[in-house]
Amino acid sequence: MSQIFHHSANTFARIIIFGAVFILGFLTWVFAELDRSNYATRALQPREQPVPFSHAHHVGGLGLDCRYCHTTVETSSFANIPPTKICMNCHSQIWIASPALEPVRASFRNNTSIRWTRVYDLPDFVYFNHSIHIHKGIGCESCHGRVDRMPLTWQENSLRMEWCLDCHRHPEQHVRPREFITTMGYQPAGDREEIGRRLVKEYQIQDVRTLTSCSTCHR
Repeated sequence: MSQIFHHSANTFARIIIFGAVFILGFLTWVFAELDRSNYATRALQPREQPVPFSHAHHVGGLGLDCRYCHTTVETSSFANIPPTKICMNCHSQIWIASPALEPVRASFRNNTSIRWTRVYDLPDFVYFNHSIHIHKGIGCESCHGRVDRMPLTWQENSLRMEWCLDCHRHPEQHVRPREFITTMGYQPAGDREEIGRRLVKEYQIQDVRTLTSCSTCHR
């Protein structure tokens, strides 16, 4: 019986199989990189707001403490959006005729909320508590970045689970004294990890096994 396939068919078959594996691996890598990209996570993308509020001006320029506007971060699981009255504490006296602030004045006059665009929005299946992180010595900057340099606010980090786990696996690298929670550009007075290890014990932060347990963030 004559040979059906050419003697080079085996070589072609190996090339096709190898190429298919290579292409599949490459596509998997591309998908993973896209999934982590700023385009997918919306990190570092300034959000357009109904009022062009500048953290750089209010925090960096005027030195306002984060808790002046976000009044519930120490006592609640969520950071509240400041009510218009907080804005008007100052803006009933300064910039009272600014066209850019008319939505703020209208909100105060009509007793209606400003429809701010949410910047940080975790999925519903993720449990996150602001007050716990504050009391355990995690600074605002650790998650929200240098807001004192943001003329428009953006999401500083990806908010992916791997980003959260990186901190939960090494809390000593991120924890700081509570009096510096809202300090932007915090620099420890000594070795960061040595101070961190001391604070982990002092603030009774759970062990890594508990911090990385599924039930800690998914309840």
